[in-house]
Amino acid sequence: MTTSTENNEQKLVDGMGRTIVNLRISVTDRCNFRCTYCMPADNVEFMPRDNLLTFEEITRVAQVGASQGIKRLRLTGGEPLMRKDLPVLIRMLTQVEGIEDVAMTTNAFFLKDHAKALKEAGLKRLNISLDALDPEKFLHVNRRDCLKEVLEGIKTSAEEGFKSIKINAVAMRNFSESEIMGLIEMGRSDGFEVRFIEFMPLDSDQTWERDKVLFGHEIIDLIKKKHELVPVENSLEIGPASEYDFADGKGRIGIITAVSNPFCDHCNRIRMTANGKLRTCLFSTDETDLKALIRGGASDEDIVKAIQGAVLIKEPGHKINLDDFERPQRAMHAIGG
Repeated sequence: MTTSTENNEQKLVDGMGRTIVNLRISVTDRCNFRCTYCMPADNVEFMPRDNLLTFEEITRVAQVGASQGIKRLRLTGGEPLMRKDLPVLIRMLTQVEGIEDVAMTTNAFFLKDHAKALKEAGLKRLNISLDALDPEKFLHVNRRDCLKEVLEGIKTSAEEGFKSIKINAVAMRNFSESEIMGLIEMGRSDGFEVRFIEFMPLDSDQTWERDKVLFGHEIIDLIKKKHELVPVENSLEIGPASEYDFADGKGRIGIITAVSNPFCDHCNRIRMTANGKLRTCLFSTDETDLKALIRGGASDEDIVKAIQGAVLIKEPGHKINLDDFERPQRAMHAIGG
């Protein structure tokens, strides 16, 4: 449903009373990596290109969303920079009335060549997926031998002066333990927040098991062996990560306990796939087809009603820890990270 504030500002509120202000927009399901927790190694079936929303269609959804209280957008994929002319879309989205922030999640491979254009188009923040600094481990999880290019992309982005750069690392047992401190020290020296995300059951190979998850409290315990941490108050009310500052003032980390202690009670986001399906949770099994509405001649009011209807029945939370958990049919790359 949508409610109005005292100054007549629209707010998109779900059935649990959560106000939705974030829209994650996947612009492509294609990627130049084949990360084990996201995509199969080969024989990937991608969406036909004419099934993808056009830049104009994406912008229209953003405009309708903004009219209902959406304030922040994040572009995802796949790898967003596999979508041609992405700065054009970013410029279009930054001009939408009511949108305060446009960010992007990327693997950083293409940033060396594109960071400047992205920044000039109005992109403010970057989240960069980097699970390992050890070249062999990087190759193992990404199935691509290109750590050098990724690090160069991160360096170039830092030089361009984005408002925020965060490093996202998926936390996997018997893999991440030896990488955590290296990633943290990189973040502390270069001014990046490093966020560790518990491995979730979104891998297309469907090999996820709870025993493969390195849990958030274990990560904190590892870090505390070397550093004193100070919890950041109310961080979950802003985003999905429980954040901690280093007591010496050098840097910040985030822990996203999507499996062991989900942040669903504070969830303020919805997401749209590259082919225009609205999802109210990463683990949704139902979708609302906005592309069909748009290409069928629907009015903005029709699209508003569709979004409101989906949000009203947004899931109270995912069911990873319950016996009746049902994996989404789409893998991560086809949903949008």
